[in-house]
Amino acid sequence: MDTAKVTYLGDLRTEATHVRSGKQVITDAPLDNQGKGEAFSPSELLSSSLASCMMTIMGIAARDKGIPLVGLTARVVKHMTPPPRQVERIEVHLEMEGAGLGEREKAILENAAHTCPVARSLRADLVQDVHFTYR
Repeated sequence: MDTAKVTYLGDLRTEATHVRSGKQVITDAPLDNQGKGEAFSPSELLSSSLASCMMTIMGIAARDKGIPLVGLTARVVKHMTPPPRQVERIEVHLEMEGAGLGEREKAILENAAHTCPVARSLRADLVQDVHFTYR
C-alpha cells in the first residue's frame, strides 16, 4: 500500500497526503532557497522527522519498561552546507522531566533515541548532534 501521495502545487510548494488517514502536510521552499518559507521545507521536515522518530521510540521504550516520560519536547536546528546544498548537521535538543529517573532509565531512553529508524537511515556523514536535558 502506498504511504503518501505528493502533489506539486506550483510556486515551489507541495502537498503530501498520508494515504491511510488523509491528513495533509504542505511544504514550501525556504527563504534561503528561493521560497516563501510559509511552511516546513522538505529539509526541515527531514530534520523534524528525526526528532519525532526519536521521541516515538523513546515513548515505546518508556511504555515497555515502565519509565515515566513526562513533558518530552524537542527543539530542532537544521544546518545546511553551501551549494550544492545538503543537510550537514541536525541538532536535536530533547528536554523532559527527569528528576526521578535513574542513570539506567536515562540510558534506556537515550539509546532508544539514538537507534530510532530515522537516525539509523540517515547517511553516515550527517551529524546528529543530540542533547538530553532532564528537568
